[in-house]
Amino acid sequence: MPPKELRRISPALWELSPSFKEGMHVPARIYATDKLLAGMDEGVFSQVSNLASMPGIINYAIAMPDAHWGYGSPVGGVAAFDAKEGVISPGLLGFDLNCGMRLLSTNLSFSELKPKLRELVHELFKSIPSGVGAKGFLKLNRSQFEEVMTEGSNWCAENNYAWKEDLFATEDEGKIPGANPENVSKKAIDRGLNHLGTLGSGNHYLEIQVAENSGIFDSSLAKSFGIHGESQIMVMFHCGSRGFGHQIATDYLERFIAAMPKHGMKVNDKELACAPTQSEEGQDYFGAMACAANMAFANRQIILHKVRECFSRVFGKSAEEMEMNQVYDVCHNIAKFEKYKCGGKTRALLVHRKGATRSLGKENELLSPKFQKTGQPVIIGGSMETGSYLLVGTKKAEEEAFGSTCHGSGRTMSRTKARHEVNGSELQKKMAERGILVESASLSGLAEEAGIAYKEISEVIESVEVAGLSRKVVALRPVGNVKG
Repeated sequence: MPPKELRRISPALWELSPSFKEGMHVPARIYATDKLLAGMDEGVFSQVSNLASMPGIINYAIAMPDAHWGYGSPVGGVAAFDAKEGVISPGLLGFDLNCGMRLLSTNLSFSELKPKLRELVHELFKSIPSGVGAKGFLKLNRSQFEEVMTEGSNWCAENNYAWKEDLFATEDEGKIPGANPENVSKKAIDRGLNHLGTLGSGNHYLEIQVAENSGIFDSSLAKSFGIHGESQIMVMFHCGSRGFGHQIATDYLERFIAAMPKHGMKVNDKELACAPTQSEEGQDYFGAMACAANMAFANRQIILHKVRECFSRVFGKSAEEMEMNQVYDVCHNIAKFEKYKCGGKTRALLVHRKGATRSLGKENELLSPKFQKTGQPVIIGGSMETGSYLLVGTKKAEEEAFGSTCHGSGRTMSRTKARHEVNGSELQKKMAERGILVESASLSGLAEEAGIAYKEISEVIESVEVAGLSRKVVALRPVGNVKG
């Protein structure tokens, strides 16, 4: 049940005042429709109010409509701090650093795909390693991996795993500045060396989708993003920095917990351990976090390369002939230096997004020229049973939510409970009967990701649209899925 102290600000925005919990410096805000709010787990309200108690937090702590309980911060949490005098917190970013979404379009229609769908899903499953411990086809030495850490997608372009256009359609062009491999432990590097081009496990997936005419909400914007409908085949995938980012997060959480007394800082939950951004610990963590982010960009780029190869083998055409163009790539679980108005003045901030997507409006200087005309594409993955969405960013998101919106459906059921309630083999058969072919590295892992374990994606999208954080462009229907 939502706290009785929660008050409504607007149709899809709610607020807890600083009086809700001792130590809160700013209000805590929750974006949600009435239906989502009623079903939101109590941990969200507790954790977002803990965010509001963080040292130096600016304006308010935010929970998005897909928010659910997480490590320290709710998944779906957003918080911003002054770039020079504020703090940085590993727990506010999570373990899978730069977990993100990538979407590409094709000129193929569903009628062309249907006879080859099973073959294509199997080819993708064979070619793109998934599941716990999966390793990629690239065998890099430490020196090469350090180049990946610092250059991200640029390394892929230099090594013929990317089209030049891919980088322009990637957030920050696939490279976070400030990466410093010297700040990354040997253990993290050992875990990351062989993970490029792999999906991993959990809620990571690769999905073949269909864009129908009926699913297009803004035809002009859709066309500018390369989507015309008419049962057009699209490909979406979700993955991040894998064990590499997880180890970096683990290393620095331990270091930050130990360093907090030295900096005279206190938090409500040690999982939110923080340090001044400009301190030695803060600078070291940012440099390591950027390494993980760049590795994740490269990981998704290598997967895109393999997707193009798989389609070429199955359809006997080149990726260029099939116009397999990247629509966009967005980050989750990352901290970025950005500028927003606070108290009538523009301030340089370090924005933490955990399970939240950047959502910038038109003319924002952080976007490439093409997207300055449209606003940033925002890719929102639903569950494998419900479909996904492409949205576009807004100025209101910049004004109210530090340029942020939701990132997916958001869990309503633990993985353990989902495994008890769902039989993976039966789920796979039922999905096939509904026209969605799935191959998975683990049937128990498949059960964990059943649609009943997630919020209704349409309700989440309705929340951010009503709130003005992003606008609907296209709904995408799943027909094939590769799961970790």
